[in-house]
Amino acid sequence: MTSTTLDTNITTLTAQHLINGQWLGSADTERMNPARPGELAALSPSGTAEDVDAAITAAAAAQPGWAALPAPSRGGILIAAGNLLIERQAAIAEDLVREEGKTLAEAKGEVKRASDVLRFFGSLGWAATGEVLPSGLPDTTITTRREALGVVGLITPWNFPIAIPAWKSAPALISGNTVIIKPAELTPLSATHLARALQDAGLPAGVFNVVHGKGRVVGDALARDPRIAGLSFTGSTKVGLGLQEILNARRARVQLEMGGKNGVLVLDDADPGKAAQVVAAGAFGLTGQACTATSRVYVTPGIRAAFLEALVAEAAAYSTGDGLSEGTRMGAVVSRQQFEQDQAAVRTAVERGATLLHGSYDGDPSGALFFPAAVLTDLPFDDAAVTEEIFGPVVAVLEVPDYEAGLAAINDSRYGLTAGICTDSLALATDFAARAQAGVVKVNRPTAGLDLNVPFGGVKDSSTNTFREQGRSALDFFTWGKTVYTGV
Repeated sequence: MTSTTLDTNITTLTAQHLINGQWLGSADTERMNPARPGELAALSPSGTAEDVDAAITAAAAAQPGWAALPAPSRGGILIAAGNLLIERQAAIAEDLVREEGKTLAEAKGEVKRASDVLRFFGSLGWAATGEVLPSGLPDTTITTRREALGVVGLITPWNFPIAIPAWKSAPALISGNTVIIKPAELTPLSATHLARALQDAGLPAGVFNVVHGKGRVVGDALARDPRIAGLSFTGSTKVGLGLQEILNARRARVQLEMGGKNGVLVLDDADPGKAAQVVAAGAFGLTGQACTATSRVYVTPGIRAAFLEALVAEAAAYSTGDGLSEGTRMGAVVSRQQFEQDQAAVRTAVERGATLLHGSYDGDPSGALFFPAAVLTDLPFDDAAVTEEIFGPVVAVLEVPDYEAGLAAINDSRYGLTAGICTDSLALATDFAARAQAGVVKVNRPTAGLDLNVPFGGVKDSSTNTFREQGRSALDFFTWGKTVYTGV
């Protein structure tokens, strides 16, 4: 067992709560490396409702002073924290690989993304946040301004364990809120690195607090506490809708980003090799463990055979292995539970008559959680592998007679996060962008992968479809508007 030590002599094997600027809690929960059976990746404490209460108390006390700090000063701290993440990128990325399983290249990219997010929102400390508007009354000026909600809670998932905490925290902090974050139990170190960077950049005590633990304990306490003015959640649809009920009951603000069953339509006029690359990148990158991952593909008859041949070749190129090893293109599945879910999805689809063109549902003899890229075909449109989220490197390919049938199939889902089309027709691409029932539409691009400066969110059961994450629009959730009339 080894641990990673930063230049600041921080040993990062053990995570703790961060409450009012103090690192607290005895680590009692083991997190094992999914790629190396028997290797300990991290230790973290099991938070209680009392820990949540202490964190909220600290955040409430710190919030007025933080909000009173000029926005450029708040922004400067975020930018400094972003710079620290880049300085520590190598060590953070290695810890991320060990606790989550993705490849080192993916982990480094994620740390870079978190850094960029902090610097982007930090720069908004110098941006205008209101307007000056004309009044119908004489000698009167109207201005608008945005006010912080106060204390906000964040519940984040394991699949992007430093990027998602960053893109939720940064708009909350630049807006003058204080934060309590509950990271995923499987990935405690990544949130610890983010907290360390913010603390070392000069964030005052109590402004950013971390409480580890189970969602049914820590998350529930956050949602029910009347001092939490808003809660932003990324995770499963079932849990998200339950949180929404709790928050709505006390009229607190809630933001949900949940599941996805993202479809791509491949038309006859597309290049089959390029379309296969687009689908494979969306389906197998990040081990398929992204809410935006491609999991169902509809192809028209003229391209079906060539596309399937190219997609199988692409799937074969996604070699699985330890994310820290050279040559690994697809890292481990995050947990035994998720691995068994992937296995069951493929095995039962085959038992129902599906054809498995590539992949397997057998486990690795070593016990490592490696799951090869799976390509399924010959399924009915209502098969569970086509309709239910798997959250692994599994894609189902189905034939549709034409564009209209394909568009209808894309939209025939309870989810509406991302959708894609592969075509050389500008007219059809434009029509698809207008009619696809998804919050993000990709044309000749993988469904996974997002720019940080543009809005992100879904419709249907993928989101509350109210406030969007990322870009300047992310500030809307964490602020409320005020209109001021001034007479002279």
